[in-house]
Amino acid sequence: MTDQQLSFDFAPALPKWAQNVGVFDLETTGLDLTDARIVTACAVELDAEGHIIGQNSEWLADPVIEIPTQASDVHGVTTEIARRDGRPATEVVAELLDTLRGFFDRGIPVVAYNAPYDFTILHFEALRHGLEPIRNPGPIIDPLVIDRFKDKFRKGKRRLENAAEFYRVPLDDAHNATADAVAAGRVAQAIARRWAAELPETAAELHDLQVGWSAWLDEDFEKFMRRNNPDFTSKRGWPLKL
Repeated sequence: MTDQQLSFDFAPALPKWAQNVGVFDLETTGLDLTDARIVTACAVELDAEGHIIGQNSEWLADPVIEIPTQASDVHGVTTEIARRDGRPATEVVAELLDTLRGFFDRGIPVVAYNAPYDFTILHFEALRHGLEPIRNPGPIIDPLVIDRFKDKFRKGKRRLENAAEFYRVPLDDAHNATADAVAAGRVAQAIARRWAAELPETAAELHDLQVGWSAWLDEDFEKFMRRNNPDFTSKRGWPLKL
């Protein structure tokens, strides 16, 4: 094998939309999309190699309410820590909104793993604090939706930790907002390489496809659950469940 052959890159090219992405993750007080409060958050940019560029932005908020033990056991932030070190929630939510709007205004897609969780909670937090929410966020890249739709029959769970392991993305500090956000971005880039020939060229087109893919996945899950619970209804909506 010649030096020229050795230098040839056989990996699929990274689509243009995946070469510069924003990444976004929240850790919160709970799972209810309308009532959960932000505790920690991350919104940063990644380059084509998955490295953070620009300002490394992570927030710790005082959610005012008590942080349940079930939540603090996951992300490690107790009520005491949040009240002692956290910033006012209104300031944190306002800065998050400004940061994400900045990405969208520059045409940078934002990666969020299970996007309706993060964007819906942020939406209701904005309303709670008298701020204008991002009513039509986009373009958004949701690795969970793409992975579940494009690789429907792969067995196993699809949490971020599972996806990171499958796509060989390091995730050493799960449920840390920055660690999760960066891992989600790198998983999205790995998915972009794997399915490069079958994904659209622009983030806007991919965003629109995910709306339909998410609806199909929700309907499929609802049918599965109704085998044992005829009244089960899957809440629809992507990237917001309002």
